[in-house]
Amino acid sequence: MSGLKFVAERTGDGAGQPFLDTDNGEELMHVQPGTAIVLGSRSPESPGTLYITSKQVVWLSDTDRSKGYAVDFLSVSLHAVSRDPEAYRDPCLYAQIDNGVEDDESEGSSDEGDVSSDLSRITELRLVPSDPSQVDTLFQIFCDCAELNPEPIEEEEEEHNWIFSADQLENQEAEEDSEWLISQNSTHPIGHSNGDHDLAHNVLQLQINDQRFEDAEEMDSDSKNGHHHHHP
Repeated sequence: MSGLKFVAERTGDGAGQPFLDTDNGEELMHVQPGTAIVLGSRSPESPGTLYITSKQVVWLSDTDRSKGYAVDFLSVSLHAVSRDPEAYRDPCLYAQIDNGVEDDESEGSSDEGDVSSDLSRITELRLVPSDPSQVDTLFQIFCDCAELNPEPIEEEEEEHNWIFSADQLENQEAEEDSEWLISQNSTHPIGHSNGDHDLAHNVLQLQINDQRFEDAEEMDSDSKNGHHHHHP
């Protein structure tokens, strides 16, 4: 599930730490104590500790062991340093969250009681360190971690390679596929690229017919010549 998640489990003593998915190489990159979190337009929650791992951002409340929030770096669509007192009173790290939900869907379904569905509608958060000079550090770590989590676009790329490098396909088929992509992705109306395609197709047909025609002529003239020799 993309977007913000509720974290209730912790490991370790005291206030505890978030569980890390060490099997998949998740490591803790940075711990920032004394950090408040602001979810959307809610009031700030504090005191808490921020844990930044190679895969996600986790905020755990210092006072309530059953309360925490996490968001994967893949769901963070934008992060920025905010020092504008009109936007927020303290310097903070602002992050936009892609929750994978269309806006109109998210407003319609409001279950007050269900914390997780409530969280999944949050599309922005602020992290407010008690030491404002830490904002730049947090920003840099966010940048580093975002680089460790590139958008997963492998599947799309494979498809495109398949279409454009398919030499074993008839040129004709490959042409149709690439035309289809162009007509889907470009601003041209679909009819436009189809027109071009038909034209290319007809030219190809003409060339083929020309060759056949020449072959036929050669054969004809050969046989005529042959006849001439036999019947002087």
